[in-house]
Amino acid sequence: MSRRKLTRRQFVAATALSSAALITAPYVRSANAAGKLSLGLWDHWVPGANKASTDLINEWAAREKVEVSIDYIPSQGNKNLLTIAAEAQAKSGHDILAMPTWWPHAQADLLEPVNEIVEAVIKQNGDVNGTVKYLGKAGEKWLGVPACIGSQIKGPCSRIDLMKKHAGIDVQEMYPAGAPPKADAWTTDAFLKAAEACHKGGVPFGIGLGETSDSVDTVGAFFLAFGAQVVDAKGNVVVKNDNVRQALEYYKKLMAFLPSDVAAWDDGSNNRWLVSGKGAMIMNPPSAWAVAKRDAPQIAEQCWTHGFPVGPKGRFAPFLPYFWTVWNFSKNKEAAKSVLLHLSQPAAVEKLVAASGGYDLPAFEKLTTLKTWAEESPPKGTLYHYPNPHQHQTLSIAASPAPPKIAQQIYTQATLTKMCVRFYQGEAMEKTLAWAEGELEGFMRS
Repeated sequence: MSRRKLTRRQFVAATALSSAALITAPYVRSANAAGKLSLGLWDHWVPGANKASTDLINEWAAREKVEVSIDYIPSQGNKNLLTIAAEAQAKSGHDILAMPTWWPHAQADLLEPVNEIVEAVIKQNGDVNGTVKYLGKAGEKWLGVPACIGSQIKGPCSRIDLMKKHAGIDVQEMYPAGAPPKADAWTTDAFLKAAEACHKGGVPFGIGLGETSDSVDTVGAFFLAFGAQVVDAKGNVVVKNDNVRQALEYYKKLMAFLPSDVAAWDDGSNNRWLVSGKGAMIMNPPSAWAVAKRDAPQIAEQCWTHGFPVGPKGRFAPFLPYFWTVWNFSKNKEAAKSVLLHLSQPAAVEKLVAASGGYDLPAFEKLTTLKTWAEESPPKGTLYHYPNPHQHQTLSIAASPAPPKIAQQIYTQATLTKMCVRFYQGEAMEKTLAWAEGELEGFMRS
């Protein structure tokens, strides 16, 4: 059989349209296997990260004598989402396709079950968090393999110096590198007081209230901290409850201490806020810090990634997982499952995390203490708490625990941030809740 090295093909419009024994077992080619495999993976923003995945897949392909090809598909302009939709409609495309957050549930009927892979990897690497199960399973069917590449936590990234100066909080002492958090006093009330102090000091927290993911993720974590559900797990609209009222009252107070234009922020706004030196905190994975390392090293030296404050109902942090999925119309399901096992091995995961500079997060509990997060700098240890190594916070996603296909609409339509903005701008509480109830009931009918 002829075999060629994996190449990175440019994404084009045609693409958009058109147990331990198991862990180590080789791919066995069947009479129906074509000997070829195509993958559509997320095009990473970190230079060199794509090469790491390419090398790992080539390693597998050389061993198994499978001819592989890969497209790195960017998320800019939602090209990855367009590809998912186009391939689903055509029932043709890649054998393996990377899907973020809600999309495995959206395409559940067209995805090959991958229970045997996920269960084997969990046995080896430890269990996955509840958000991965919520987004990655439909009933007892695993829709995709939890992917390291692209998965992230959007937690606080604080300026060490500014938090000390204005709020009297030592974030390094609260979240020491190499040790468990000492964050019992890091409550939603303490967070609000720190936001007020930094606002008075001229360096307000850069927390968006726009309609894009970063804003929605942060609001979602705070809503969960107050136990504020708008649709429950059974799909009932329950927005008119005291926990939601409490969350809205809290956000009204918080927004008074944020930049005046946060309702118009997009996912780049908070990054620019941090790199420009204007604020004492943002909510983001380490991408903004990484840009600061390049463009404003004096700011990067003062950055510390840590956990969310704890609210009345717990401490929650936004987790956005990616999944590697196999279409049920794939022409080489056996090979697809084999390479996904290969990419899920601890040694492979460690290489992927290192190549991303610690940005990518494996979902498995035994893989949250890799050396990359302890050693990344400046300052050394700045990312130690990023992967939640001591499991002191619940990894979550906004709009949960609503059924995923409903929650996706709440998330995409930014219902939670819109509620906060409406109430902050002076709308009566019950009117805001009535508006939200109408929106949510509309999602049920769609």
